[in-house]
Amino acid sequence: MKKLIMTVVALMGATTLFAQTDIVALFQQGLANAKAKNYTEAIAQFEEVINAGWDIDEPDANQQTAIAGSKKFIVTCYNKLGVAAFNAKNYDEAIANFTEAANLAEMYENVADMNKNRTYVGQMYQAKGADAFNSEDYATAIAVFSKGYEADPRNTDMALNLAESYFKSDMYQEGMKICTKISQLNAGKYAEAIAAAQSKMDMYTNNEVAKLQMANDYDGIIAMAEQLEDAAMATKITMQAYYGKKDFNKMIEYAETALAAQLTDEGRSDINYLLGVAYNEKEMFDQAIAAMKNVTAGNNVANAQAVIDGLTVKE
Repeated sequence: MKKLIMTVVALMGATTLFAQTDIVALFQQGLANAKAKNYTEAIAQFEEVINAGWDIDEPDANQQTAIAGSKKFIVTCYNKLGVAAFNAKNYDEAIANFTEAANLAEMYENVADMNKNRTYVGQMYQAKGADAFNSEDYATAIAVFSKGYEADPRNTDMALNLAESYFKSDMYQEGMKICTKISQLNAGKYAEAIAAAQSKMDMYTNNEVAKLQMANDYDGIIAMAEQLEDAAMATKITMQAYYGKKDFNKMIEYAETALAAQLTDEGRSDINYLLGVAYNEKEMFDQAIAAMKNVTAGNNVANAQAVIDGLTVKE
């Protein structure tokens, strides 16, 4: 029994010695395979180098280079396999390889390669979902684009397609959430995408409001607005709903909240116009004039001035 134990110990020692003596040569073999585009073989060799490195207490300079290089080039090899799969339009295989590249890059604290490969993952999902989207198979498009958006939320083309797929599927709130997140990106870098998202938000919100107005369901409009993440839009819709209900007292009460939520002069002007209308209906003409004077931008400037002129004549 003792002899067997000694043999096992000897084997373990030999394995460690192999790791210490051959790790550099194995790394060089991996590089040669990577250069020859034998990426699967190279990955296996780089993995062996990395694993062997854990058994070395104090690697020398050459061994450190081999271990660090293996951690870098294994990511590159998975990336190359992803590119090859993409070129063959094998999107699932490409996604798997780019995802592995991103995960390994994160593990080895290579932030640049991690972000690059996550971007590629998003692009693969975008390409995979394009056929479904163009064929108006929005359920499939949502399933695919959602995964891509999770991998790369800054792929705004895909995010806009995901939002559109939600809207076309009568999933208004889900579409609004995606558009709201797009609108919160850096305005300088994503100005075009933000404008497109805002356009979708305006159009589909108007559609939803119109449906509810036709049903005379103003409480439904208010409930819908309460679920929106865009406070400026939500409060404006709520003010309009109270106007539809002819609840002028509530409009006056709610106006301060609505004004505080607005981010633009046009938004504040729209709220002031509605406030002025409410005061006018209540025959509180001085307050109506004061509110209308604050309408300085947007589509209601001329209307506000007409109200002011009319009320001034009355006085």
